[in-house]
Amino acid sequence: MTQAPTATGNAGAVYLDIDRITKVYSTPTGTVRALDDVTIRQRPGEFLSIVGPSGCGKSTLLMIAAGLSSPSSGSVTAAGKAITAPRTDIGIVFQSHVLLEWRTALGNVLLQAEAHRIEKGEADRRARALLKSVGLEGFEDKYPHELSGGMRQRVSICRALVHEPKHLLMDEPFGALDALTRDQMILDMQKICREREISVLLITHSVAEAVFLSDRVIVMTPRPGKIDRAIEIDLPRPRRLIDRDSPNFTRYTREILEMFLARGVLRESP
Repeated sequence: MTQAPTATGNAGAVYLDIDRITKVYSTPTGTVRALDDVTIRQRPGEFLSIVGPSGCGKSTLLMIAAGLSSPSSGSVTAAGKAITAPRTDIGIVFQSHVLLEWRTALGNVLLQAEAHRIEKGEADRRARALLKSVGLEGFEDKYPHELSGGMRQRVSICRALVHEPKHLLMDEPFGALDALTRDQMILDMQKICREREISVLLITHSVAEAVFLSDRVIVMTPRPGKIDRAIEIDLPRPRRLIDRDSPNFTRYTREILEMFLARGVLRESP
C-alpha cells in the first residue's frame, strides 16, 4: 500500500496531531469523500496555514480540529488529549465576524470572557488591552453598525483571544476585506502572534497571505483533499509588506502556484 503524504513538523513536541483522517458525507445522490487519509502534526507555537482549491476540505479539516465535526476514520488529539467534542480551549475566527449587534465592541469581546467565567475586572482589562493592540482604543463603546468591516473583524479576533487560548483556528478571516484593510489585518495578526505563545491554524485561499504569516504552509490537492506538500517558510521575522517583493518570498509563492498548475487547479494561457 502506498503511504499517504503527511504534513509533519520538525522532530519534537506535537501540539495538534491529525492522524490519517478521512471524512465522507452522505448525500441524496451518494457519498462524497471530502478528506482522504490526511495526517498533519502541528508544533507548539507554530503558525500553520493550509491552502488549496475550493471544495478540497480545508474548512472541514478546521471544523474537525475544533471538535465541531468528527472524522469518518482516523483520530485527532490536541495537547495529548483526544478531540471527541467541541473544544473550549481554542479561539476561533470565521470569515464573517458574527458580532452581536446589540452589544458594543467591548461587550462583544467580553462575551467570550463571560462564557469562560473570567473574573469581571480581569476580563475588562484583557479586552481593553486587546482592542488597543489592534488599533481600536476609543472604539470600545461603538456598536457593530458603527464600525467598518475591518474593525468588526478585529473585534472578532479580540473576542477569540480574550480567554488566552493556546490554539487559534481561523477560516478565511480576511477574505471579505478590501486589499488595504487585509494588509493591515495581516500585520496585526503577525504582531499578536509574536506577543503570545499561541499555535495558529489558518485556512486561506491566498498563497501570499499564507507565506507571509506562516512558519509552514500545507498545500492540499483538489477533492478528495489530500496533502500535496508541506513547505517550511524560512523567512526572517518580523516580516514587512515590502518583503513580498523579495526573491525568497517570490520563490515560495511560485513553488505553491506551480503545484496548483500541475494539478490543473490553475491554468495559464499559452
